[in-house]
Amino acid sequence: MLALASLSGAADAAWARHGAPFADLAFLGGLALDAESRAAARDLVARGREEFLPDDPLSFADAQLAALAGAPIRPGLNVRSATVDPIRAAATVCARHDAVVEINAHCRQAELCAAGCGETLLRDADRLARYVAAAAETGATVSVKVRTEIDGVDLPATARRVAAAGADIVHVDAMDSEPVVADVAAVTPDTRVLANNGVRDRETAWEYLAYGADGVSVGRPSDDPAVIRRVARAVDDWDRRAAEPPTADRRDGRVLE
Repeated sequence: MLALASLSGAADAAWARHGAPFADLAFLGGLALDAESRAAARDLVARGREEFLPDDPLSFADAQLAALAGAPIRPGLNVRSATVDPIRAAATVCARHDAVVEINAHCRQAELCAAGCGETLLRDADRLARYVAAAAETGATVSVKVRTEIDGVDLPATARRVAAAGADIVHVDAMDSEPVVADVAAVTPDTRVLANNGVRDRETAWEYLAYGADGVSVGRPSDDPAVIRRVARAVDDWDRRAAEPPTADRRDGRVLE
């Protein structure tokens, strides 16, 4: 599986259609939902970042997902909130469009963390699990975007917790700790694992797939057809290789993988 990871203020329906010939899934967003996360997003804009700040986030999400009806790519929506009810409301919108709702436990910007969003959720697994359960109750497919290298956070344990709460996908930004993907995959056998960070070509995609990821995602170069075409080919080659039966070496009877 190849996904396109959300890009702050840029990952909209048009962006997803651009990547549709190559990818299976595209996460729109991130989208700030409640007063606290929207205030943080406005502060980010004030210092030069791009953010989606529509007057009505849920109507915006509904329209963006509707714009992808019939597109050959499944949409997702990466959302941020300091409170649980907006997560449930966004998941309801996603369920209506057969879209994946992705809870953002990943962003590390100080403004978002101060509001209780992003990677702050990884330090509060109880609250994150409540978010996941609330989203899962709507019938939506639920992804959780997480990151490695946070002091005091046992990411495999957190992944196991969110999987038990109803997450269908754990989307791991591996940072510079790529082997953690294997640890997450080992403890979430019934949950799909997407691996992210530095995915550009066959070498980087196959590294994550070899660690047990079910797929990879492309972030910043997701608007570059050359990159996503290259990664898509690598994922297809991996899947084809995995599906082939082992062959026997006639010279000594060994089975070659």
